Amino acid sequence: MGGLPVSTRQPNIRPELRGWDAPWSGLRAVVTGLGVSGFAAADTLAELGARVVVVDGSDGTTKRRDADTLRLVGVSEILLGEEHLAALPLVDGESAEIMVTSPGWRPDSALIAQARAEGIPVLSEVELAWRLGPRPGAKTPNWLVVTGTNGKTTTVTLLESMLIHDGQRAIACGNIGVPVLDAIRDPQGYDALAVELSSFQLEYTELLSPLASAVLNLAEDHVDWHGSFAEYRAAKAKIYENTELACVYNADQQVTEDMVAEADVQEGCRAIGFTTGAPGLSMLGVVDDLLVDRVFLDNRAHQALELAGLEDFGPLAPQHLVANTLAAAALARAAGAAPEAIRAAVQGYEAGDHRIQPVAKADDVLWINDSKATNPHAAAASLRSFTDVIWIAGGLPKGVVYDELIQEIAPRLRHVILIGTDSSQLRSSLERHAPGVPVIGGLLGDDESRSEMEASLAGEDGARAMRAAVAEAAKALAPHHTVLMAPAAASMDQFASYAARGEAFIEAVTELMTERS
Repeated sequence: MGGLPVSTRQPNIRPELRGWDAPWSGLRAVVTGLGVSGFAAADTLAELGARVVVVDGSDGTTKRRDADTLRLVGVSEILLGEEHLAALPLVDGESAEIMVTSPGWRPDSALIAQARAEGIPVLSEVELAWRLGPRPGAKTPNWLVVTGTNGKTTTVTLLESMLIHDGQRAIACGNIGVPVLDAIRDPQGYDALAVELSSFQLEYTELLSPLASAVLNLAEDHVDWHGSFAEYRAAKAKIYENTELACVYNADQQVTEDMVAEADVQEGCRAIGFTTGAPGLSMLGVVDDLLVDRVFLDNRAHQALELAGLEDFGPLAPQHLVANTLAAAALARAAGAAPEAIRAAVQGYEAGDHRIQPVAKADDVLWINDSKATNPHAAAASLRSFTDVIWIAGGLPKGVVYDELIQEIAPRLRHVILIGTDSSQLRSSLERHAPGVPVIGGLLGDDESRSEMEASLAGEDGARAMRAAVAEAAKALAPHHTVLMAPAAASMDQFASYAARGEAFIEAVTELMTERS
């Protein structure tokens, strides 16, 4: 994996805009989106003296409050409402010179398409943060960057903890909630940034130079946004470009190793694999229930360094969590973290809400909330962790197909209940590839054979749908079963968010447990 040193590589787009002393003052900039990252971008550009116009399609109370704050720090104009999304605004009566866009703004949206057609550079807030670097006088941090279809937040959270336990000043930022721009503007600075990057952010990022980078996994997702799986893959692969020390890939997914092989990285950069099986040379993996490192030790050809044990995770050590931990460990070790810091982070880790979250256990039956499994790949990670599963699934499929998922997990299924206003595609895959498994729900709204209960499962009232699903699951229970709510689909047809869907499941299970007690 050859590559030029970072000092000889400059951005192709406005290369003079690099560093805090670059000619930002007076620069005409448009920021699209007034969410967390858009606010940080507008605030930063105003601090640099740029003339900034912000555009957002919504016009709620929160947006208006944020707009008032930005006006106080010198943002020229904030345009709220859908009527501003048709054409690119002028800045001080002239065309914009640069656009900084928030994650989620599609390349074919009118403003971004117009900017590109007019030759106006379109950057992500991550690109802006990288170009600026740390505030003058602050530490220069190592960038440790993570992407993947699933597991990004878990990995970055673990990585932050590993670095902190190692005594480093570190922060998880990026798509995880804290904008990278806020992190790099910290007056003291950080030893390391654990940066979660979505494909949306990478789409508009030209050139980073991280110390280490990782792609956790890759599966069909956001095809409707990127236009094709090839474009989605290309966006993800950008994370490896110009990496300095370590490109971390999933040894159990050939596509991620291929992405490393295709990347133009810095001289001396290493390819480091992780696997939940026994690791080969220059890999991290699992041996005899131990997480081990065969990378960052002198005699790696004949030895493996113990990092943690499966028992350090507590009562549940799902395969996907072990994989994410190994990826985080690879990045942390690249940044110099000691093995003791890895173990301490694993022992202190608490899974976030709605990600393989135990809700109840009664009559030797475990009820699990994994509402965050919004695509087939994430659902597969859950389903691999259990046998004898009563599966609650369904919702908005986001353009993906389910055949591969069902073919893999069919032997684990004992019963399936489908929620969602149209889960017919998932039902069809189950009928083809798991014909012996009883399936309730997933019938279309005009299907006259639907029962009242199935109408509830498919109705727009999400709380009612979830209560019906939990009630049906309870009828199918047997000892040693696991009721797993891992939808493999988005939630917006019936719920405000995946979190709202998870809370509805928790509430329905709690009601059931109360009735039975």
